[in-house]
Amino acid sequence: MTALEKLNNTKQITMKNLELRLGKQAGDNKRHVLICEGTGCLSADAAKIEGIFADEVKKNNLADSVEIVRTGCFGYCQVGPIVIIYPEGSFYSRVKLEDIPKIVQEHLLGGAPVKDLLLPEAVNADGSITPFNDVPFYKIQKRVALRLCGLVNPENITEYIAFDGYQALNKVLGMKREDVIKEIKDSGLRGRGGGGFSTGMKWEFCFKTENAQKYVVCNADEGDPGAFMDRSILEGDPHSIIEAMAIAGYAIGANKGFVYVRAEYPIAVNRLQLAIDQAKDFGLLGEKIFDTDFAFDLEIRLGAGAFVCGEETALLNSIEGKRGMPNPRPPFPAVKGLWGKPTIINNVETFANIPQIILNGAAWLNAMGTEKSNGTKVFALGGKVENAGLIEVPMGTTIRDIVYEIGGGIPNGKEFKAVQIGGPSGGCLTKDQLDAPIDYDSLLELGAMMGSGGLVVMDEDNCMVDIARFFLEFTVDESCGKCPPCRVGTKRMLETLIRITEGKGEMEDLERLEVLANNIKASSLCGLGQTAPNPVLSTLRYFRDEYIAHVKDKKCPAGACTELLEFFIEDSCKGCTLCKKACPVDAIIGERKELHVIDQEKCVKCGACIPKCPFKSIVKK
Repeated sequence: MTALEKLNNTKQITMKNLELRLGKQAGDNKRHVLICEGTGCLSADAAKIEGIFADEVKKNNLADSVEIVRTGCFGYCQVGPIVIIYPEGSFYSRVKLEDIPKIVQEHLLGGAPVKDLLLPEAVNADGSITPFNDVPFYKIQKRVALRLCGLVNPENITEYIAFDGYQALNKVLGMKREDVIKEIKDSGLRGRGGGGFSTGMKWEFCFKTENAQKYVVCNADEGDPGAFMDRSILEGDPHSIIEAMAIAGYAIGANKGFVYVRAEYPIAVNRLQLAIDQAKDFGLLGEKIFDTDFAFDLEIRLGAGAFVCGEETALLNSIEGKRGMPNPRPPFPAVKGLWGKPTIINNVETFANIPQIILNGAAWLNAMGTEKSNGTKVFALGGKVENAGLIEVPMGTTIRDIVYEIGGGIPNGKEFKAVQIGGPSGGCLTKDQLDAPIDYDSLLELGAMMGSGGLVVMDEDNCMVDIARFFLEFTVDESCGKCPPCRVGTKRMLETLIRITEGKGEMEDLERLEVLANNIKASSLCGLGQTAPNPVLSTLRYFRDEYIAHVKDKKCPAGACTELLEFFIEDSCKGCTLCKKACPVDAIIGERKELHVIDQEKCVKCGACIPKCPFKSIVKK
């Protein structure tokens, strides 16, 4: 049996079982119980949920009719732990250990979903049930990079093969290398790691650089605060990255690849290593892949969590065993990269698109997104939003649709204020930009950038000066220190922001911040230093009035900067003394059943007194 025959035979056998998850065997009594075992759900007892399901299935003699499947992230992290039962597509949210016997008895044995345990949005007013992929959170999403996350068992290669896994690799091995690169160029795929450079052009540069040894590197060093896009793909669909890297290796003439992933991602690392081992066992990595002369192998390299190692030259230095610090460019890695050899570096999400482009053609990706930003983009949606999680939308989708249609709006009736997009390298956009399309060029015009895909929503209680300080503080901590503009300049900017948030700023500080920020952008060695001032510049651009209030009025309009706050006890105080007992510095004065007063000189503004007051008499101004 040839390698292709083995692959197709595996696909045929496995797909017969997996059709249940596609709703093609709705009349069959068999069911699949899919349990999210991404990092988020595992932290909420998903492994125990799987164990109890297994015990209940065995106890009720359902082993022949029920298959329990561990999967990666479904995306709707706000409502985890998540269990989905096929073929109905019944979406159980916030599953508790004690819920499982009831689900087994009523649903798996009785055939009726337990409606009071389902995701509320999945149960209609008439009592009918909406399949999970039609609920508002998923309805306008388009899953390409995430297409198999939550659908297949990432620890079972046969399930990936059943969904056309490794067919794209087989296809390219019958193509000329130039034609493979042309297909990627024609698709318009741009790097999803932040800069948005043409993936096909990067591959072409490396292909045209003559050298007997070339390398393919996957950048899985995901360091933005709150970002978990790459981790989730590696946890939920690791084989798509392996296949894509092998395709890239064939296209440029490389026989070796490295996945650089941070050690803080143990589940992703373990599943990726298991997937590599399985691919080798199937003959999909190693020598003579698909009975051709093409050879390709993969290794994992663990990073220590340095944000700067997300910059490609710093990443390469780290793989080589050197300190993770960036190098001047040119030469670019496509010409002189790992160990001085031509190297292409793409991030996880970029690679996740490659097999589908090869199978469906460049026009398929061109049909999604905008003219200059094709395809989809994965975002980690978080902050002040009802439905936080991992989402994937076509390029050009508006911020409004993401925040309100997918995200469900702002909690507690608060007003939308801003969204920080692109992490520490990005910028803040306001409610005036809610209808702005999310694509590479539009965001740059607005003073932000796509970044790797962090998207943090803020409401009226967020102080934008404090937000800028937070991101700049992160950048200062993570600076490698190699170049003075980043090492010294960001430190001076942070000191200025701290003075402003403490009520010690001057109007001249605003001009100094802008001058310093623009100098850092123009003179820093690497892209991380060059984009570090973006959060400050964007908040100065759109929220200058907040800066002025901090400097002139010595007030924080959002009430977030504690140094500018004062706590007061209003006349509704009944003298219960609970606040007085909670104060760690004895700043509250008053006898029982008398109006209490806060000594402003002693008060450290910790806020410990506020939740203790049953009469809500303590306010901050």
